[in-house]
Amino acid sequence: MKKVLAMAVVLPVFVLAALTFAGASKASTVPGYVSDSVCAAKASTLGYIDCTTKCLVKGSQTVLVVDQTQGILTIDNPEIVKGYECHHILVTGDVNIHTSVIHIYSVRML
Repeated sequence: MKKVLAMAVVLPVFVLAALTFAGASKASTVPGYVSDSVCAAKASTLGYIDCTTKCLVKGSQTVLVVDQTQGILTIDNPEIVKGYECHHILVTGDVNIHTSVIHIYSVRML
């Protein structure tokens, strides 16, 4: 009886967690600029490439500054955008709207 009761309580929690996680990410194509978490929106100009590179070397996170909203998305696989610092790009990937994190699958220069 205790096992049945435990399953009745635990199973819905796992299902709810799975649905929440599945709904948190959304595949999107987003235009923006590659920057670091310190310089952020300043990187929309190529003059900041040295500053951005230095900040990334010091451990700053790689981010995408979204064109329309100027919102910041942290890139969880920054190796895919290496070499695109301060460049205008179009990325396709999964965006987690709750944590503002993007996992990029493809990159194209604009």
